[in-house]
Amino acid sequence: MPKDFSTLEDSNRSSNPSIHEVSDPARRTLLLGGAGAAMTALLAPLGGCASPTGDAPLLGFKSVATTTADTITVPEGYVAQVIAPWGEPVGLAGLSPAFRFDASNSAAEQELQMGMHHDGMHYYAKDGNQGGLLAINHEYSDDGLLHTDGLASWSAEKVRKSQAAHGVSVIEVRQGEGGAWQVVRPSPYARRITAYTPVELRGPAAGHPLLRTAADPLGRRVLGILNQCASGITPWGTYLTSEENFIYYFKGPDEPDAHQRRWGLRKGSGGHYRWHEHDERFDASRHPNEHNRFGWVVEIDPHDPTMTPIKRTAMGRAAREGATVAVTKDGRAVVYSGEDARFEYIYKFVSRDAIRPGGFKANAELLDHGTLYVARFDADGRGRWLPLTHGQGPLTVANGFADPGEVLVKARQASDALGATKMDRPEWVTIDRERWVYCSLTNNSARGTPGQPGVDAANPRANNSMGHIIRWREDGDHDGLAFAWNHFVLAGDPANERAEAKGNIQGDSFGCPDGLWVDARGVLWIQTDMSTTAMGKGEMQRLGNNMMLAADPKSGEIRRFLVGPPGCEITGATGTPDGRTMFINIQHPGETPSERSDPANPQRYSSWPDHRPDGRPRSATVVIRRRDGGVVGT
Repeated sequence: MPKDFSTLEDSNRSSNPSIHEVSDPARRTLLLGGAGAAMTALLAPLGGCASPTGDAPLLGFKSVATTTADTITVPEGYVAQVIAPWGEPVGLAGLSPAFRFDASNSAAEQELQMGMHHDGMHYYAKDGNQGGLLAINHEYSDDGLLHTDGLASWSAEKVRKSQAAHGVSVIEVRQGEGGAWQVVRPSPYARRITAYTPVELRGPAAGHPLLRTAADPLGRRVLGILNQCASGITPWGTYLTSEENFIYYFKGPDEPDAHQRRWGLRKGSGGHYRWHEHDERFDASRHPNEHNRFGWVVEIDPHDPTMTPIKRTAMGRAAREGATVAVTKDGRAVVYSGEDARFEYIYKFVSRDAIRPGGFKANAELLDHGTLYVARFDADGRGRWLPLTHGQGPLTVANGFADPGEVLVKARQASDALGATKMDRPEWVTIDRERWVYCSLTNNSARGTPGQPGVDAANPRANNSMGHIIRWREDGDHDGLAFAWNHFVLAGDPANERAEAKGNIQGDSFGCPDGLWVDARGVLWIQTDMSTTAMGKGEMQRLGNNMMLAADPKSGEIRRFLVGPPGCEITGATGTPDGRTMFINIQHPGETPSERSDPANPQRYSSWPDHRPDGRPRSATVVIRRRDGGVVGT
């Protein structure tokens, strides 16, 4: 998401400084190599395809040029097809309201349509490579586009429609004649999950006093999911979606306490979305615990439209991007994630029990038991996983952690106390075929500014407007407590006049890495989220619109594969098992610098994908194929 909401947050000024502020800045160099071409056993059950044959190069396409065109640019020989844009019906039987280009759809209609601002997603094969389910995140809403008059007036109906535009869509898709894909309507799997869908709280923090409210005195049932960003998939077939910038939906209390301040609630803050004006649970003065009920990993079974989504508290609370699953040799689940906020942390959860055969029903409690860890990156290229375990080290009653549930609700404070490494907005996580775990650190222009942590080994650039990608490999298995790490790449344009924004890239330049995905052949796909909130306009013009790149982890070569329309973010990557169809998302095309569109001029920056005079830009899923039917990227 391009809006760097962390610029509104000042929560780290009074917390512990980075423990690496005196670390060796010599680690600013690009370190490549170490990732090979063999497929790990993990990726096969998560949607792998056949490995390439012989010694063919991993990247077989010609790079596309940067552009500011209001279109999608893909390499020669490829085709990009738009499906499932915001407002199209998801396919519920007998309930298919058409999208109205004047934004006059009601809240009730939006409940049945694709939400706004598509983000993370995954393809679940049902008919192999020709048909399956897509679970798609909808991160946030742009009220300037969502309502006919934007924010000129405000009402309970508008709040409800905005809430309906959030959440997750599950749709069925199928490939037809000529290779084109379409949404299946109606479909028994079609579903919308919104900001007011009933959701269960499970795990160690469920029922905790910090999660209890007047409407839910037991602290076990929440209305809705918020700000769904990156995603993950489980070997037992479910979807993991994470709640990211949830705090900006809440009006701050007149006198926020230390816990509320640490999570970004401020005196006089009005709530970015104004929901509190007609939905009082988003007023932290009246309901001080409601914000604690967001920021969790949510598990959804896309194959069962009757399943109640579950917030898994054992994995801790955070403004989390995603949840990427690995499997240990003895069959336990390991979930990696980053918290996308300035100077926040990278986490790992290791399940207590092994994965059982039998799908979700056999593993319905697997993610409720285990150990949560936070990462510390040391200056010598080594690192440690620090357990967030109540009663160990500083995580005691005397230090303000009454019980295990409070440690999980206050994961930021617990990570502060443990001295974990404060990172430059950790976003997506992915794992290659030699067990290297990659995390994108999209940017942090506050690094090294007065009152904030300075540079360290893992985050080596002050005023880090271009971001970087860090990677690590565990000692032994994925449940290891120690690891080796390096920088895969420092992003940025080598021609940049600002030293802190120069890149160190072997191939095509880019800035602000965000989405990451390693496909079954071992290609590392990198998606960008450059924004004028983090970069100058000149830098944006030089690098062009946001893009998707392919990297060879072994050689470090990076090639530009796709460029999106103006103002968009490229996000969400998944594909069919045979690798011949890729799905990505174009989020918020035409987004304005103020991040809310002008309802009187919605096409000021983009009219993608419809390009009609009475239209408005719409986020959408895009299908990418080779015209000759070959594997994408070859």
